[in-house]
Amino acid sequence: MPIVSILFFIYSTSQTQAQEFRRREIDPNSVVQNLLPIQSEDLNYNEVYENLIQLYTTPLDLNTCTRDDLASTYLLNERQLNSFFTYREQLGKLVSIYELQAIPTFDLPTIYKILPFVTVIPENKLLWNDLTNPTDHYILIRTEQSLEQKRGFTNDVPISRDGVPQRFEGSSTQWYARYRYSKSRNFSLGFTIEKDEGEAFRWQPSQHRYGPDFISFHAQIQNRGRIKNLVFGDYQLQIGQGLIFSAGFSLGKGMETVYTIRRPTTGARPYSSVTESGFFRGTSITYTLNKRLQLTALYSRVRRSGSVSISNDLTGEEVISTLQTDGLHRIPNELAIRANVVEQNAGAHLLYKFARGEIGGTMLYTHFSQPLQRAVAVRNEYEFTGIQNLLTGVHGNYLWHNYNLFAEVARSQSGGVGAVAGLLASISKRWDATFLFRHFDKSFHSFYSNAFSESSRNSNETGVYIGGKYTIHKKLKAGAYVDGYRFPWFRYLVDKKPTYGYDFLVQGTWTPNKKWAFYAIYRQEQKEHNIASKLSKQKFVTNTNRHQLILNTEYNASKIWSFRTRLQGSTFAYKDFKVDKGWMMIQEINADFGKISALLRCSIFNTDSYDSRQYAVERDVLYAVSMPAYYDYGFRNFLLIRYTPHTRTDIWVRFARTDMPNQKTLSSYVDEIDASHRSELKLQVRHRF
Repeated sequence: MPIVSILFFIYSTSQTQAQEFRRREIDPNSVVQNLLPIQSEDLNYNEVYENLIQLYTTPLDLNTCTRDDLASTYLLNERQLNSFFTYREQLGKLVSIYELQAIPTFDLPTIYKILPFVTVIPENKLLWNDLTNPTDHYILIRTEQSLEQKRGFTNDVPISRDGVPQRFEGSSTQWYARYRYSKSRNFSLGFTIEKDEGEAFRWQPSQHRYGPDFISFHAQIQNRGRIKNLVFGDYQLQIGQGLIFSAGFSLGKGMETVYTIRRPTTGARPYSSVTESGFFRGTSITYTLNKRLQLTALYSRVRRSGSVSISNDLTGEEVISTLQTDGLHRIPNELAIRANVVEQNAGAHLLYKFARGEIGGTMLYTHFSQPLQRAVAVRNEYEFTGIQNLLTGVHGNYLWHNYNLFAEVARSQSGGVGAVAGLLASISKRWDATFLFRHFDKSFHSFYSNAFSESSRNSNETGVYIGGKYTIHKKLKAGAYVDGYRFPWFRYLVDKKPTYGYDFLVQGTWTPNKKWAFYAIYRQEQKEHNIASKLSKQKFVTNTNRHQLILNTEYNASKIWSFRTRLQGSTFAYKDFKVDKGWMMIQEINADFGKISALLRCSIFNTDSYDSRQYAVERDVLYAVSMPAYYDYGFRNFLLIRYTPHTRTDIWVRFARTDMPNQKTLSSYVDEIDASHRSELKLQVRHRF
């Protein structure tokens, strides 16, 4: 260890009582933006963003966190994880956050990246608690308004097939509120409420309406004797590789080509997102049986919205053909199916930890109040049908030197099997690599799974992923992956079996100094797909090819001014047909004057079709994320201002506008706007107690 670091460490730890390290604030949008430069419609960005926020607002205590906890940040490789836990085991608990400099393989860039997500709580908690592990106590209120009128608010509303006018029931104002009182690894109490645009505020308990359309709440306590974790209200679980329970900061394929492949087992966590599906409502408890063995049990009862149809058999029974996930209840058709299905879940997880790894067993039983049955179609032959499903599975991981082997296998009541197995390796100080194999039977049914896959659901897929990262120089890094997959059965808009696909990505980052940062990404994807009807009257399946290129530059001119320029383009083509092209250019200017900061983004885009559309994460107010699709020709600009009148209060104002000169109207059905532009105004206030 360098002498300078030793001296700095001795000095800093000796001064800790006088001045403890304060975690710096991060911009979650920038973190997501850099991790996910290649966007996918299958990824729930609200969930990714929400779980990133949870990682930040509940920092890990480096003196008590497990390997899975620290791995869940996706910022450390296996060599660095080994170094940290070896250091803690040999030298005892850390005294200060500055001690990270003394850990082998921890360089300053790594430390800077991980600082926002960790803290150090020494053994004398009474002396240090308020400094190192403060409470997070705040209330946040947000309102949002579209400035152009949508068709659902006019007199010219669409008419449903049964002759009912589809008019928005509520006002055009969208609002949201959140309250949270928590202390990391100790307790959490909070609620989230939201009313979407067009939804009404109604108190009708007989229809399960209690004011705003969506209400989420939770209460959690942790580390109380043998009770490791107890949650009431809304929650999610992350266990194994996500074949049965999946939640947390799961990224999939993107700029990070190695670390994000493995899923850590972090257990239950409160749910506070506004995505109105994919969570449990009830209670979960994790109980420590002994030093190596812990048991988690859960029960959930939640109402879901599902489209009603008539059974395919001769009984004429009403069945649920599709469970809705958009959470919108604005018009008669949407309100007619609101909260019409009761879903109950009961499950358990037994986890055994040993020196070099862990092994666990999982069970989840799901029961619906009405039968589920998909519409008649060849692709739906193996979809779930019935009112109940039982999932059982085992998972584990084993650590050998700087190699981490992990796997999970699960079986659904239908007999379908899902399996994931992989390896993470820190081959040298410069090389990191990963390998992952997955297989999901076409009859594998798991409602809360989100294991690594190409499809949005873990079903009807077999694939192999290989990724690597190489540090050419401390300022220059490169990464790449290749992923090949096979779909044995028919899929939506793919009337052929089996079909195949692959994609690969190469990327490089260069940070010559503290002011400049560059990255470049190239990705190619090939899949089989039904030919578009506009190209051929004859229906057949053919190959599609997509190429994407992103060039990004960031310049921090001073403590006040910073700039970001991004140029991206893509091509898309059906085999033997013309190539559709699309491009987008973004310029951001950021100014931070202390109490007030502002971000201006101007962008222009031009695409030949929707197939060559562009995606880019947009900066937004805290706890919000924006990811619009850009297609045709137009401009997208927004201004985001944050004002902090004093340390306890923050105010955000955001104005965004999209102009598409070639379009006479935007969107469709009840969301249609009779104009070639769309404008949104957003105001948010947070007060910390």
